Amino acid sequence: MSELLIHQFPCLGDNYGVLLHDEASGQTAAIDAPDGQAVLDALKDKGWSLTHILVTHHHADHTQGIGAVTSKFDCKVIGPTDTMSRVPSIQQGVDDGDSFDFAGHSVRVIGTPGHTLDMINFYFADQGVVFTGDTLFAMGCGRIFEGNPSMMWASLQKLMALPADTVIYCGHEYTQANADFAMSVDGGNPELQKRVEIVKALRAAGKPTLPTVMQVELDTNPFLRAGDAGIRKNLGMENADDAEVFAEIRGRKDNF
Repeated sequence: MSELLIHQFPCLGDNYGVLLHDEASGQTAAIDAPDGQAVLDALKDKGWSLTHILVTHHHADHTQGIGAVTSKFDCKVIGPTDTMSRVPSIQQGVDDGDSFDFAGHSVRVIGTPGHTLDMINFYFADQGVVFTGDTLFAMGCGRIFEGNPSMMWASLQKLMALPADTVIYCGHEYTQANADFAMSVDGGNPELQKRVEIVKALRAAGKPTLPTVMQVELDTNPFLRAGDAGIRKNLGMENADDAEVFAEIRGRKDNF
């Protein structure tokens, strides 16, 4: 089985688009379509023809480009079953625990409600890659618009259970702002301190901070570290349960 080629590109203000290409079959998938022209330009640049669009959730900055892309390519659009009424271009609905085939690779659907109720992530186990949309960011997580903190914490725990070397692609370049917040609740963390300097250097050079890796997130992302004694002490929540600590961290980020 051939290794998928992955091409990440910036679009809109702070979104990322991602293309996955299988050289053997010629199949190419886009993760969401934030900006139709940006997706088309990326395809032209790589010389690839689109066969699939994998939709993570219904928000416009992830779906508004689908029409422009499907007008140029006859591709299969796969997304959350609950989104099909809002995004009619979705042809195949999938839910948590489902699997489907892309170019001979099994893709597992991980339901991660919280940011939205329909949010799903796409996990390619044989490639060690997960596409998290707006669920998990580098040193951050999605703002909770439709779910609740307990729901979001449960969703993040699903991702935390993936292998530590899993490569994570997410929907936005929020890392610098997330790093600033992370230092406010976990500033004594030496791994976080080192990562903040790396992020500053990357952004100063105009380079992306993504993709990231699960172990790096487990070490430095405060939203995954609700059980950490240092964070709990900083928050004055030594005896709270993890979901309560997560809710406090998310609330502080909302007002940071």
